[in-house]
Amino acid sequence: MVKMSLDPVQVMSGKVKELKVSSSSNGDTRGSWEEKEEFDQSQLSPSAKPKPVSLRRRARKVEGGVFFPKPENAVTVAVSSRVLFRTEREQKVFEQKGVEEYLRYQIEHENEPFAPGPAFPFVKALEAVNTRLRELYPQSEELFDIVLVTYNHAHVGIRLINTINYHNLFIERFCMTGGSSPIGYLKAWHTDLYLSADAEKVREALAEGIAAATMFMPEKLTEVSESQLRVAFDGDAVLFSDESERIFKAHGLDKFFEHERENEDTLLDHGPLKGFLEALGKLQKKFYAKGQRLDCPIRTYLVTARSAASSGIRALKTLRAWGLEIDEALFLAGAPKGPMLEKIRPHIYFDDQMFHVEGAAEMGTVAAHVPYGVAQKCNTAQKTSVGK
Repeated sequence: MVKMSLDPVQVMSGKVKELKVSSSSNGDTRGSWEEKEEFDQSQLSPSAKPKPVSLRRRARKVEGGVFFPKPENAVTVAVSSRVLFRTEREQKVFEQKGVEEYLRYQIEHENEPFAPGPAFPFVKALEAVNTRLRELYPQSEELFDIVLVTYNHAHVGIRLINTINYHNLFIERFCMTGGSSPIGYLKAWHTDLYLSADAEKVREALAEGIAAATMFMPEKLTEVSESQLRVAFDGDAVLFSDESERIFKAHGLDKFFEHERENEDTLLDHGPLKGFLEALGKLQKKFYAKGQRLDCPIRTYLVTARSAASSGIRALKTLRAWGLEIDEALFLAGAPKGPMLEKIRPHIYFDDQMFHVEGAAEMGTVAAHVPYGVAQKCNTAQKTSVGK
């Protein structure tokens, strides 16, 4: 199994060609971001010497007339600084030397941008969708609104702002809590999705009815699209409730199939990520209304271990009744999800079981764990669930 850090700030060893993100320092002291030598890690092999590439500060471009949507009108995605950027070195300083040394370190290095983290490609894709939406609907507030959420002290905000400007990200809303829980602020922002490295805070957000997931970064990354946002979801305990999963865990596969046949016309209850799929669908329909269904910059996927003929119809009927469209549905009947996700190349994949998250990461997919439902209580030795 691929090595994958439970703290998703682990250094990636692959490259994201289509994203063309620049390498940058992550806390070293070789100079400022304005002009310095850094190593392009995509050029490295185990025996190769690093090839230096010049990095210069990028001027941030904000088009005239761009306005900030009201949170209640936007699709608000809150991301932790620890998943948007790589901060593993700074985290070690905090853990080993304490908060005061950590703050001093951050201030001393505030002109050095953080490198991209696991959420970076996803955020760039959100911004690409916004560009298309603004072209079609210049005055609409129905956009993705990205909020950077961090436990950091406000002093660290300067380095974060510098990094955002360096990478030319359009993130103007910050929430720096100075060590306090951000959950109350997430509710005030009308957050549709919260991505964090802190599993406990993710569980806290889910308990408050906020769609949330813990992000992980594999050692390699599959190339992802720059122009189309691709989001993949598991079914049970992610889009749907864990009702059927409970039947499988308690009574086995035959009873699960029997339960699904008997309840084929009974809708599944909603799961924690249903609202986010709904928000994506709302934005998709804005493109459809302009005749751009075939060129829509948002594409969604259901990747489930359910069997199609034996248990898939209930899932599809539930989505239809909710008025939600999934662009592609893959019923794998218990087969590994990683190879399918490698072909899809999503910016993010959501699953409630760590076994599937690890399988996705092994194939280079950025995966996010949704700690919800009966699977969280089961023995971790049980490696798969064909009832999912």
